[in-house]
Amino acid sequence: MQRNWIGRSEGAEVTFHQDDFDIDYPVFTTRPDTLFGATFFVMAPEHPDVLRLAAGTQHEQAVRDYVNHAMLASNAERGAADKAKTGVPLDRNVSNPVNGEQIPMFVADYVLMEYGTGAIMAVPAHDERDFDFAKAHGLEIRRVIEGGELPYPGDGPLTNSGEDFDGLPNREAGIRIVAALEAADRGRGAINFRLRDWLVSRQRYWGCPIPVIHCRSCGIVAVPEDQLPVLLPEVEDYAPKGRSPLAAAEDWVNVTCPDCGTPAKRETDTMDTFVDSSWYFLRYCDARNETAAWDPAVLAEWMPVDQYIGGVEHAILHLMYARFFTKALADLGHLSFQEPFAALFTQGMITRDGAKMSKSRGNVVSPQAIVERYGADTARSYILFIGPVEQDADWSDDGVEGVHRFLSRLWRAAAEVAESTEPSAPPSDPQGADLELLRKTHWAIAKVTHDLDGRFAFNTAISAVIELVNTCYRLRAQASSGSLRFALASAASLIFPFAPHVGADAYHLLTGERVWEEPWPEADPALLERDSYELVCQVNGKVRDRVQAASGMGEEELKQLALAAPNVREHIKGREITKVIVVPGKLVNIVVR
Repeated sequence: MQRNWIGRSEGAEVTFHQDDFDIDYPVFTTRPDTLFGATFFVMAPEHPDVLRLAAGTQHEQAVRDYVNHAMLASNAERGAADKAKTGVPLDRNVSNPVNGEQIPMFVADYVLMEYGTGAIMAVPAHDERDFDFAKAHGLEIRRVIEGGELPYPGDGPLTNSGEDFDGLPNREAGIRIVAALEAADRGRGAINFRLRDWLVSRQRYWGCPIPVIHCRSCGIVAVPEDQLPVLLPEVEDYAPKGRSPLAAAEDWVNVTCPDCGTPAKRETDTMDTFVDSSWYFLRYCDARNETAAWDPAVLAEWMPVDQYIGGVEHAILHLMYARFFTKALADLGHLSFQEPFAALFTQGMITRDGAKMSKSRGNVVSPQAIVERYGADTARSYILFIGPVEQDADWSDDGVEGVHRFLSRLWRAAAEVAESTEPSAPPSDPQGADLELLRKTHWAIAKVTHDLDGRFAFNTAISAVIELVNTCYRLRAQASSGSLRFALASAASLIFPFAPHVGADAYHLLTGERVWEEPWPEADPALLERDSYELVCQVNGKVRDRVQAASGMGEEELKQLALAAPNVREHIKGREITKVIVVPGKLVNIVVR
């Protein structure tokens, strides 16, 4: 996304001359190899010369009407691939710099002023948009690269491009064409960017004052260091009235020049918030430093940030600004690293009824209402449980109820066990229900630990705790109090990152300890091993049966077990087995024909 936003393009800037007004129009193109195929010239409706060029021609009024209509459409609408390519002739020509050919000029809304120079050379044989425009307006379509069906955007030998270039590979020819244009002073190699300028200042009250003073004699003068920071004045009216709200605070605005002592005025614009958000993480590392923005030794210890988590909407603004500031500060010698964030994770969006939440749609979920009705634990846990955190998910009131019931069941079970039994440890040699419950507990510990270890799989981690609590309820009559206490305390510890209030309270009821002071639970590998597991049996990649297999079975034993499965026998009857793929602990796939 940042690469597209910056839009770095290598190509050439080529000059097309308009004889009537004796104007040179520079055009940026990434395909100088196709210049001989330019058969018309298109200008953006916003181009400042469009109305001047159309003045006095038969299409003058049509051009004015077209420009006014184009201004009402967004850039996205104008640039849509399936939009009809409309335009109006300007009744003027420009000369193609490679061959001197006079080609007609048009105004068309598929050309945008914000990219390049607001004018393009149109090569309909090798550009889809130009091809559609040429077809719609009956213009010449001239192939200059041999290849596939028109419009052909690919590579190949040049044709119809003059004896100096015909037959050359198009990329090599493009380099030679640019060299020839440079020699004739009609073009040059160039690099273009789509990146817009950043506006640092804002005409509003809220913000950091820009610390400069305007002096009639000295010009712009920096506020002396001993007068920093420049603080905002107290004002009663923050609303702008044709000027910055700060401009009305005359006692604050009117100062003397630090250099010459004559009357001067403060800058009344404030810095945009992106300036602060582009380096705040650096200050956070050394926030109490009163002599410098930061101590380089402190930043060397803390930075770069290990993991950045945020919405994808920040990718082309905040994250890029932060990278720019960091690189600039590093180049100035203030930082020892070039990138502020080592890793990026972007979460999905929560929708409701399939649409983005907005007040206008009336589908906004109030966090306060959820917290007041169900508690903060339910609100947090449901948002994390609703689906994979990196994907969009649709809000469900029933889902909130379900998570609330789960947390209530965990707390009730903990309270009941704590009240009805004495503290005790699980049996050292568990059997039956105790063994099943302890295995489930250690499975949940391993699962949650794995899902949280850099994977952000919060929904499956919570699912594992739900499974553990369900197993506690199912086995509470058969398992010992020690095993039950251990299982429920583990569930409370595992749910603590998502539901800290319920987790902490349940854990304290069962153990008397504060869960945040205890170490994270560790799974016992011995209890993760099962005597048997469910072996998936496939035929040509499709699941046909499932059978119980003993842990430790070899590949040949697993193969014979799968071949003996009743539903597998049905699907391989009378067919030749060409291969048997065994994945121990998981599946057997029998390939037949």
